[in-house]
Amino acid sequence: MRQLKIQKSITNRSSEALDKYLVEIGREPLVGIEEEIELAQAIRKGGAAGERAKEKLVKANLRFVVSVAKQYQHQGLSLTDLIDEGNIGLVKAAEKFDETRGFKFISYAVWWIRQSILQAIAEQSRIVRLPLNQVGALSKINSEISKFEQEHMRKPSVSELAAITNIDEEKIEQSIKADNHHMSIDAPFQEGDDNSMADVMESDDDSRADRLVDFESMAQELNNVLRKVLKEREVIILRECFGIGCHEKGLEEIGSELGLTRERVRQIRERSILKVRESGYAHVLTKYLG
Repeated sequence: MRQLKIQKSITNRSSEALDKYLVEIGREPLVGIEEEIELAQAIRKGGAAGERAKEKLVKANLRFVVSVAKQYQHQGLSLTDLIDEGNIGLVKAAEKFDETRGFKFISYAVWWIRQSILQAIAEQSRIVRLPLNQVGALSKINSEISKFEQEHMRKPSVSELAAITNIDEEKIEQSIKADNHHMSIDAPFQEGDDNSMADVMESDDDSRADRLVDFESMAQELNNVLRKVLKEREVIILRECFGIGCHEKGLEEIGSELGLTRERVRQIRERSILKVRESGYAHVLTKYLG
């Protein structure tokens, strides 16, 4: 991180380093709504106490940056770079959070995390930016691509995406090739308009943040289930295939690490899924994978 001693930027790009980082941030305790309010008030007062409060609030939410960053993979930046950029947005959110507006911190922070990530993709990948009215479309497309890949083990075609998202094929193609326009949360929508993105966040983004928290809880629950049902190698393969609390990897990468062929990894993955389903914990796997 740039100013806080919250985490080391993940300079070692190995999967092992990333997995270790994910374990470390997963140990950070979450904070409740009342504590969020107290921390926000302390941050606003500044001083050493304010810095400590900011560090605590940010550390408690680092895991959610990873969940957001995963939505923007394969767009020119590595997952570790996406996480680094998202963490910068998280710190900005902690500095600007106004607890009197009535929404939870993560609801507010998700916008800053996304903004930081999207701006980095646009700048570092040097891709053409989308008009602002297409920002929501790209986010929806990325989300549906991720869900489809987990279920079908392949990328969806443009026509399949169009059917799932109800977005025109031409718009989908444009969105995939480009990136989002940078927008400040606190800036007005247009000149002379007093309303800003923050004014509509309470109703629009609370549900997204809640789903993010639920997703992290499900990942932890599924991790516990896997260790009850599967052998260690099966746990590793299933976790890494689906990014369950770790960096998602392809079959060949997993096989290289374990000394197995791509086909053998695929067979173990399918067998492991079947074992979980037959164990009585199928609902946990289904809930996580959608």
